[in-house]
Amino acid sequence: MILRSLLLISLTTTSLLAAEPEWNQFRGGRGDGTSTATGISTDWSETKNIRWKTEIWGKGWSSPVTWKDRIWLTTATEDGHRLAVLCLDRKTGKILHDKTLFEHEKPQYCHPFNSYASPTPYVEDGRIYVTFGALGTACLDTETCRVIWKREDLECNHWRGPGSSVSIHGNLLFLPFDGHDHQFVMAFDKRNGKTVWRNDRNIDYKSDNGDIKKAYCTARVITFKGRTQVVVPGAMATIAYEPNSGKELWRVIHGGMNACIPPLFGNGKVYITTSSPSKLLAVRPDGSGDITKSHVEWTTRQGVPARPAQLLVGDSLFMVDNSGVASCIDTATGKARWTKRIAGKFTASPVLVGDRIYCFQREMGKSHVFAADPKKYTALATNTLNAGCMASPALTNGLMILRTKTHLYGIGE
Repeated sequence: MILRSLLLISLTTTSLLAAEPEWNQFRGGRGDGTSTATGISTDWSETKNIRWKTEIWGKGWSSPVTWKDRIWLTTATEDGHRLAVLCLDRKTGKILHDKTLFEHEKPQYCHPFNSYASPTPYVEDGRIYVTFGALGTACLDTETCRVIWKREDLECNHWRGPGSSVSIHGNLLFLPFDGHDHQFVMAFDKRNGKTVWRNDRNIDYKSDNGDIKKAYCTARVITFKGRTQVVVPGAMATIAYEPNSGKELWRVIHGGMNACIPPLFGNGKVYITTSSPSKLLAVRPDGSGDITKSHVEWTTRQGVPARPAQLLVGDSLFMVDNSGVASCIDTATGKARWTKRIAGKFTASPVLVGDRIYCFQREMGKSHVFAADPKKYTALATNTLNAGCMASPALTNGLMILRTKTHLYGIGE
């Protein structure tokens, strides 16, 4: 009887570990920054719990993604003339591929705060999909790094550089292009790169100023009450589309520009974050047409970040804003449960590992670990590396893969 119980525990544990998805896209396999990976260190430094450290050439704020024993990320020369993808060995950090995908003699302008390689790739069995926005999108074979298809024909002036990451559902690859000049959403056939549909935003921006029309968000595919939809925030409004046809299902008018935080979904609501000004909305995604007045459950501006994405844990949303104020809010009401100033400035999105939240400063090389406790803020650790972070980490069992401004680290006990 005891042996049988131990066997059942072992099988259950193995099943749970196997169910943990690869960190294969921006914000991880679930698209929400959460992980049940085991053995993730709480404490590290340049001389503690570093399995490997690899210098990454160029400038790129894209997050690393993983598939089995490989790590992928993009980088670019600071002037944008060369755009490349790198592949590293997960166990050693050794660079296995360094492939230039696009070269531009006169690339469009990119603000120094951003990089030409900010969008995060999407990797799956045998394929990786890489984008640099209007500067080029490509699909590669993950074994040979051979290019399967490329697209360089989409006109969009990002004005401050690209930012939207790849999102995939079935055989469809979704990318928003919310630029200074053109604003539209694309669905590609991921197998060959051909256009499945393209929808112009058709939003009343209430201005001819292209700066007000910009956004850098990543699409999120959800299913609610049997209806699958791809939710794509933009400047002024968020629109949900039917994935296969591109038919608009609903929209919410919320104002703001520069939206870059992907939506979260849970508890029957989509949580949408605007920027300039920052605002968080909870929206029921079961309506049709303009649902601004009928389906917005609540809005809040208190402690809402413009860049670091939030974490949804049960009936709580945890967030760290750009200026280092951490907070927890009730998803039912949007009211704050607690707030706490940590320190520093933040751009990278925090991650949840079990019951711990990890967040990363963009300067000083500092990171903070605190408890995912809806009742109070409890600091667990503060760690320091030689450079700060613009990218969010990837998580696999026993290893945090953290990109700083200069290096990629494999952090593990």
